[in-house]
Amino acid sequence: MKQPLKHRTLSAAIVDQLRQAILDGTYPAGSQLRQDALGEAYGVSRIPVRGEALFQLEAEGLVRIVPQKGAIVSELSLDEINDVFDLRRILEPRLLAQSAPHFTADDFDGLDDIHKSFEKAIKARNVSEWGQLNADFHMALYVHAPQPRTRAIVLSLLQTSDRYTRLQLSNTKAMGTAEKEHAHMIALCRAQKVEEACRFLERHIEAVRKDLLQVVAGSVVAPKVRRKTEP
Repeated sequence: MKQPLKHRTLSAAIVDQLRQAILDGTYPAGSQLRQDALGEAYGVSRIPVRGEALFQLEAEGLVRIVPQKGAIVSELSLDEINDVFDLRRILEPRLLAQSAPHFTADDFDGLDDIHKSFEKAIKARNVSEWGQLNADFHMALYVHAPQPRTRAIVLSLLQTSDRYTRLQLSNTKAMGTAEKEHAHMIALCRAQKVEEACRFLERHIEAVRKDLLQVVAGSVVAPKVRRKTEP
């Protein structure tokens, strides 16, 4: 039993490192992830790379497994933004409605700690840390929801969102807005205004989607337009 556990732990570590490398642009959209090169880079055989690692990243939407080519880092997609945020807008308010009535003083201390770290990451313009803290904050809101499968789906959606959010957060205004809205969410939950908090969360998710669509449209659509006008 020890060997499979070691293998799974190794694969999870490779997934985490590959995910961060894709999110921070080390492997940009369209890059081919060669299994032998990745295995050499991480000092492992091709098996953990070929097995769980790449298939996990495919499930998260970060890579595409293409016949004859292998794993390719997925392109930024307006359709994917709409798909992900449609699901988030449906699932996250439901989780919050189930979780918020059961918040304890310790839960609020945890949310406050995440928010303080969030503020520090914004001031330092540490987008990588901000992305993880954003996911941590949202998942902390849903900690008491008795729907573990839904929470797992939402975590995956937040990880997919992270790639796009890093583009959005090149805008200082977006950083400040997120900080204020998270603080307001905590305040509503602390006041036990659960229904209002759920409505606010839905508006928060929708506002982020609209902002992302504008940002990503500029980086995805505009280059295609320019190519059409070239002689």
